[in-house]
Amino acid sequence: MEGNSNKNISKEIVQNNRGEQFIRTDKEIRNVDELRQRHIELIPRLGSDWNQHSLVTLRRQSMSRILYYDWIYKKLVGKPGIICEFGVQWGGVLTILSNLRGIYEPYNHQRRIFGFDTFQGFIDVEEEDGIGHKKGDYATDQGYEKELSNILEIIESCSPLNHIKKTFLVKGDASLTINAWLKENPSIAIGLAIFDMDVYKPTYDVLKAIKPRLFKGSILVFDEFSCSSWPGETQALDEVFGISNLRFEHFPHQPNCAICVID
Repeated sequence: MEGNSNKNISKEIVQNNRGEQFIRTDKEIRNVDELRQRHIELIPRLGSDWNQHSLVTLRRQSMSRILYYDWIYKKLVGKPGIICEFGVQWGGVLTILSNLRGIYEPYNHQRRIFGFDTFQGFIDVEEEDGIGHKKGDYATDQGYEKELSNILEIIESCSPLNHIKKTFLVKGDASLTINAWLKENPSIAIGLAIFDMDVYKPTYDVLKAIKPRLFKGSILVFDEFSCSSWPGETQALDEVFGISNLRFEHFPHQPNCAICVID
């Protein structure tokens, strides 16, 4: 019967050649591949309005991600401080954040956004990170940070006060770059910090380094909180803050994610 068919659905962890892992059914794999092909074929036919009309291939999962960051950004409005994303990879979240800034705070030129990434994948993995992960996973193409920087400049040019640069990339191992960045920016307070580095060491090092720059009301976002596949992130948070000292919130469409507001 249709109602009981879920018991027989084959689910598997799909891993691409960059080490990225996704849990999908066989049907989802086929549907995603078909949707991707339809998207590729559609773009050249849409002309100057390709960006708007290409939403026809937007998947529920992608829309949920946008709604999630919209939910977070609304909690930030009315608070001071800059935004940091630790673990940028291809830059999709930076684009969402830049657009949300243009929607909710079009004239807040102090709401700068900084994205930290090696762009070469994991520098290393530790025992705390569990199994199935290796050095170099989640790397982008060589030199991609230059492409991303250009994309972000174009996105920012579509918002008010576009003559003021407000989005920046910091390339390198965040365990090392964070301290130099803090010294270069002694007046900065952090209103929103997003952690998507997945693994233990850089998460621990960055949390410890930025802790003095957080204030009551700062928002911390974790992409793999209480996630058995990525135990290092939660362990790092517990060692720096103690998870029993924090009050977490959860967005229903993002099962691995959690946020907390510093009290």
